[in-house]
Amino acid sequence: MKSHKYWSIGALVSMIGTCYTGYKDMKSAHKYFAFSSLICMAMAIYSGHKMIPGKSRKKKETAAEESAE
Repeated sequence: MKSHKYWSIGALVSMIGTCYTGYKDMKSAHKYFAFSSLICMAMAIYSGHKMIPGKSRKKKETAAEESAE
């Protein structure tokens, strides 16, 4: 999914910004980068979770077994 890739890239950029602002001791910018990194990671996990086939895989396997018989 494209959305997973974009959320992951956004999380990476936000984490790099968080490290940079923490190193430069910019406390208010650090807070915003850390919060945006948290949001991007949550959305990346959610969009990645939707990519994992769940019940649909089981339905396809049982349908294939029934048609083979």
